[in-house]
Amino acid sequence: MDELRKSSKIAIAAMKAQSERLRVISENLANVDSLAQTPDGSPYRRKVVTFKSELDRATGLETVKVAKVGPDRSEFLRRYEPNHPAADRDGYVLAPNVNPLIEMMDLREAQRSYEANMAVITSSRAMMSRTIEMLR
Repeated sequence: MDELRKSSKIAIAAMKAQSERLRVISENLANVDSLAQTPDGSPYRRKVVTFKSELDRATGLETVKVAKVGPDRSEFLRRYEPNHPAADRDGYVLAPNVNPLIEMMDLREAQRSYEANMAVITSSRAMMSRTIEMLR
């Protein structure tokens, strides 16, 4: 029974980490068109989630946590929009370094990971219930 509880705790930690990842992906997608406002300004910069493995000393379990949410340092995109107020002298505006296709793939991966961990919790609870039922 204790092992089933431990597996649920590991899955819950993973679900929390994936929830944070989903939030960041949503923020990136929401800002895909957030251009710079001035010629020397910067547009929205994509954010990425970094995970870390953490030991829970009380239980001895190795779980996953969000280490940090940081900026993606890849280059901004450039769009030719000479009439935009943030256009440089050549008519280009800096655009976010967000690729919606990549964000959607990351979103799907995070969703599948979340669902897999939910299945672990559901199975663990069902096994615990059946074990308790057998012991009665």
